[in-house]
Amino acid sequence: MKKLRIAISLILFSAITCYFLDFAEILPNRFHVLAQVQLIPALIALNVIVVLFIFLLTLFFGRIYCSSLCPLGILQDITDLVAKRFHRKKKYPHFKEQKILRWAIVAVVIAAFIFGIHIVLNLLDPYSVFGRIATNIFKPVYLTGNNLIAAVGNHYNNYRFYQADIFIASVSSLVIAAVSFAVIIFLSYRYGRLYCNTICPVGTILGFIAKFSFFKIKIGGKGCNSCGLCEMKCKSSCIDAKTKEIDYSRCVTCFNCMEVCKKDALSYQFLPLSSGKKSETGAQGEVIDETKRKFISASVLLGVTTLQNVFGRKGKDSTDNIKEIFTSHNVAFKKIHPITPPGSVDVKRFNDSCTACQLCVNKCPSQVLQPTFTEYGIIGMLQPALSFKHGYCNYHCTVCSEICPTKAIVEISKKEKNTLQIGQVKFIKENCVVVTDGTNCGACSEHCPTQAVSMQPYKGDLNIPTIINELCVGCGGCEYICPVRPYRAIYVEGNPIHLQAKVTEEKENKKIKVDDFGF
Repeated sequence: MKKLRIAISLILFSAITCYFLDFAEILPNRFHVLAQVQLIPALIALNVIVVLFIFLLTLFFGRIYCSSLCPLGILQDITDLVAKRFHRKKKYPHFKEQKILRWAIVAVVIAAFIFGIHIVLNLLDPYSVFGRIATNIFKPVYLTGNNLIAAVGNHYNNYRFYQADIFIASVSSLVIAAVSFAVIIFLSYRYGRLYCNTICPVGTILGFIAKFSFFKIKIGGKGCNSCGLCEMKCKSSCIDAKTKEIDYSRCVTCFNCMEVCKKDALSYQFLPLSSGKKSETGAQGEVIDETKRKFISASVLLGVTTLQNVFGRKGKDSTDNIKEIFTSHNVAFKKIHPITPPGSVDVKRFNDSCTACQLCVNKCPSQVLQPTFTEYGIIGMLQPALSFKHGYCNYHCTVCSEICPTKAIVEISKKEKNTLQIGQVKFIKENCVVVTDGTNCGACSEHCPTQAVSMQPYKGDLNIPTIINELCVGCGGCEYICPVRPYRAIYVEGNPIHLQAKVTEEKENKKIKVDDFGF
């Protein structure tokens, strides 16, 4: 049983981790289904099939989700395995469940979500936590290794590997990911599954269902001599060898206890009537009163996510981490609204559904989706917005809408993308090099796919950009390519609600008869 669990866990963990690290786009986008089977994204996306599957899986077999489907849970198991390599006699003593603390965290997460404070859920959702760790920590390390191999290979004329750019998408996101990673690794190294069984809201909710699961690990029988070996090896600290009790709300069905028992006194069997902590046949179950009511309340409140009754928030513009100083004394501007991804419909809807897992940030081929700090306000921290410092939104790209597990970004076609206006272009004439330096440029016009920016006569032989906002789709090509620093001469202001851009009318090409060359 344990070997099967480990095999399944490693396969799923490797697949979802590789999908986050895959900068060369080797894995197809259909791998995003691994994100869709995570509980919180499924709840927010109202994916009833996935939610029922996870709940029924837990009801029948216990917390299989926590041990084999959740990437953050598997990461803790890997840390536990490393810990045992260094401390072969490592013990996990039994401790009582922190019931009040566990349900208090769940209550705070749900209440905060209902009132629009999504940062609480975003910081504690295990899938989103893992996504930020993979994006901000694992991927830079992976890219560094790739670049070293590429450098060695290039030296010997082997170009199978190529250099990839490594940059910090967001300092705030990196810091939060690093702190989360350090805390989780420390807790799992010292205390096993303490994070899952005390802090994680998903673990608490599934733990309640697991108390009534049909298949459970049973301890006792004639072979048990109360040696305590199962208790010492339980990374969930849920086995009390003295009383021969197992707290099924914290058991993650890892089967470690069954493997170490030398008397074959533990078994995994059908125990449908046992709902409490007692695991011996005929033992009286724990009376469930307040806990049951709390679980029902939590389930109802989670269903209220469909109401999306969240207070509106005005966006704030972020400052660059490092200001570029190619020129000075140009006119400053401040973006009022952040630019949400194409397919997000509007800022409010996007903020209500996004868990800041950063999968879209990771898979964006143009690297224009970046985690935010205060652009959406503090309650929307870490949710992505478009930034044109490293590129612009490809006119035909719809990757982010195809892979979003919560449907915060609705899937759109390429045809819909070509007329979707996520922002509008703004031109600051005083900053343009045509005015300041008296030289022609035209880079913004050349990079505009919809002719929203075009060049018109200015002075003498000089041409200056003019804009038609009705044609703009907000792709940011003009802002990205503009050479003016620190404040560009042209930029994109986000639309709080996405609009439809006017389609450029194609001019009819007249056939011209040519009798001879004109020279």
